[in-house]
Amino acid sequence: MRIKEIIRVLLVVGIGLAYVVIEPSHKAVWGQTQNPQTQQAQKLLDLAIEQANKRQPKKAIATLEQALLFARQQKDRKLEATILVWIGFNYRNIEQPQKALDYFNQSLPISREAGDRAGEATTLKHIGITLEHIGIVSVLTEQPQKALDYFKQSLLISRKVRDRAGEATTLNYIGLVFNKTEQPEKALDYFKQSLLISKKLGDSAGEATTLDYIGDVYLLLEQPEKALDYFNQSLLISRKVGDHIHEAITLNSIAFIYLKIDQRGKALDYFKQVLLISKKIPDYNIEAAALNNIAFFSAGIEPQQKILDYYNQSLLTLKKVGNPVAEATILKNIGLFYLNYIRQPQKAVAYYKQSLTRILKIRANITKDERIKFLQLQQNIRGALITSLIELKQFKEAYKWANLVTTVDLIDYTRLINAKVKDPAAQKAINEWNQLNQQLQFLRQKLQQKFSEPLSRQMRELENQVFKKGEEISQRFPEVAEIFEITSTDISSLQANIPTGTTVIYPVVLSDTVNSWNPIVLFVLTKNSLEAKQFLVNREEFNKLVQQTYEQLTNRLNDKYLDSLASLYNLLIAPVKAEIQATKPKQLSIIASGVLRYIPFDALYDSKNNQYLLEKYPVSYLTRLSARSVQSPKTNSSIAQKRVLAFGNPSPNGLLALANTETEVKRIADTLPGSKFLIADKATLDSFKVLAPQFPLLHLATHGCFQRQGCPTLKLEENVLVFADEKLKIADAAQLGLENVDLITLSACQTALQTDSSGKPFIDDNEASITGLAYLFERAGAKAVIANLWSIDDQATQDIMVKFYQNLKQGMSKTEALRQAKLTQIQKHPFFWSSFVLIGEPN
Repeated sequence: MRIKEIIRVLLVVGIGLAYVVIEPSHKAVWGQTQNPQTQQAQKLLDLAIEQANKRQPKKAIATLEQALLFARQQKDRKLEATILVWIGFNYRNIEQPQKALDYFNQSLPISREAGDRAGEATTLKHIGITLEHIGIVSVLTEQPQKALDYFKQSLLISRKVRDRAGEATTLNYIGLVFNKTEQPEKALDYFKQSLLISKKLGDSAGEATTLDYIGDVYLLLEQPEKALDYFNQSLLISRKVGDHIHEAITLNSIAFIYLKIDQRGKALDYFKQVLLISKKIPDYNIEAAALNNIAFFSAGIEPQQKILDYYNQSLLTLKKVGNPVAEATILKNIGLFYLNYIRQPQKAVAYYKQSLTRILKIRANITKDERIKFLQLQQNIRGALITSLIELKQFKEAYKWANLVTTVDLIDYTRLINAKVKDPAAQKAINEWNQLNQQLQFLRQKLQQKFSEPLSRQMRELENQVFKKGEEISQRFPEVAEIFEITSTDISSLQANIPTGTTVIYPVVLSDTVNSWNPIVLFVLTKNSLEAKQFLVNREEFNKLVQQTYEQLTNRLNDKYLDSLASLYNLLIAPVKAEIQATKPKQLSIIASGVLRYIPFDALYDSKNNQYLLEKYPVSYLTRLSARSVQSPKTNSSIAQKRVLAFGNPSPNGLLALANTETEVKRIADTLPGSKFLIADKATLDSFKVLAPQFPLLHLATHGCFQRQGCPTLKLEENVLVFADEKLKIADAAQLGLENVDLITLSACQTALQTDSSGKPFIDDNEASITGLAYLFERAGAKAVIANLWSIDDQATQDIMVKFYQNLKQGMSKTEALRQAKLTQIQKHPFFWSSFVLIGEPN
């Protein structure tokens, strides 16, 4: 698939992202052999290739690992090198490119040693492709410098193996990164190098693609006439060689240029040309996109019914190919049309609901590469629905959808880290559902590439199977039903679980791509009431404020933090201050989503009264509103029952040493009779698994890493907790037996934000982060989790944690005990006390 389909999305409906590469060739290694083990290795390799072709990469990897053993036993180096390349290929297909690189790099010296020049060239090419793949992922996850590094490595390899076509493609990738980062002159330089190579090779398709990219650069430079010139050159080539798909995409680009220069009539003419071509090809996705674009940009020109007809034709066309993401976009656009032009907000809401329901159904199917683009689409639809419901004063309905999306965020987080469930039968059923789901996505991709009625029927049948299988699992294993749930529980029934005296505050930052303003909705609810307020903030200024606040809180030497904390208080608490006070709260529970997950709400500062929010109320957090996350308070257990199992400094030497935590866990264990502590080499995961079920309180003074892409300074992979003997993957938390755990405290974990290439925190509002961590332990049975938003020094941690357990011994609730422990440090910089957050049941 060319770059245009991977990165550049011109059609409003969108082109699906997929990464397609040439498979490794194995035929060169075949020779006649009577050796049974070598024959077995070759048979296993053939089987693995068949599994890979059926989109079963994990099965293929397992088969290849067996083949590798046979090849190594026979010291068949050529065959070994081939198998290693195939393993790498399959790891790349399951979105593990770094692991793929490892296998390719193992294969390369073996091919060289065996004198297999063809194998060496193939392996180098796959290394280059994988480096490009990592670069594409980096672009899509907003890490342009990292992408450039990988693309430049790939470029060197393409030049080394004299792959001129690959060189041209990689030059285009580099140009795209420079264009994305608004460095148009550099982008032009790389695109023009690529263009020269494509012309020399006679690669008309590559030439046309690069001309389009150059056109894009001139659009960035605000030179639409020059952009048109390059797009028209591309159009001539596409027409000359009969590449109708590229012709349609280029016509679409030209249409958007005419929209940019306020010539909507001309733009519509070009969209209609796209429609005509799409019917000739035929290509139902392009046809649906053209119909959608004609409808969207005809508002105010064509009669209302004609516009609705275009939209409905677009939906009918998409049903043939099964493109639910595009369907969701069109349903949202119909909703916008009813809201803005027909003035029927209730009908608009009905279409928004259909749109968001489709999006939530398919979230489990998206790859990591597609995730950011996909979630942005979801955010737009969610924002349109919730703001419309608020304007209609349907607060409970608005809350229901906001809460549902937050729940799906958490489910998505567990999916991405491949979180397990405790019941082996349930896990087996989920694995089977995942396999069916993968087959469904494979069929969808084939159908979008080339439509056929038998394939369409096959896809619909499999779609029904996937849906029914999910329903069966939900009914058979209620504890995992939430994984498959895309409809919300009635909010009134959830409210009934909120303890008396607890007020829940849920700030939701919504996306609006139409202008630079974001709606913020503040929900305030108790057992018997629900209020909501909505207002607009400047997107850029708000994101800058959150970023600035985080940077100030995590820098103990920064003394400007009060202004930022006061600004956030004025945005997130002050507008609903009266509503909060009316509920007479004894406890505030915050549901934080998006970028707000990284800000400690108890540090928000009321400048009028010179008080942190912590000084007014005990503050805890909820992952979302559910029967599991909100529980009525129970009678406090006796002091004798409050026993803690404390682990400290499991890796006492090197980077992971935490010497002061040994004193910390000893003092904590001394505080509560019947407690136990383990330190250094005794603090093993095996001991934890054996002992944890006996204690209601668990305390882990150890390093953990919950940052996306790991914690390089600590040399830790992402989503792990350090023990003396091994690291616990938090995806396996459900298998720890935490059903009777009242609280698990992670007192020294590396839960801070990752940083970008400049060393500044990188805030990704689509990452569940620390809330996702708490959700995993909640699913595993723990009622609450205390963790760090950022790491602080050992002594400060010890002071707060020891005081916290002393307060528990005195009979305080968890949230009040943590509050009082923090208040002993309140005169210090918030760096020292505000990073600890309690998520879950607070009482």
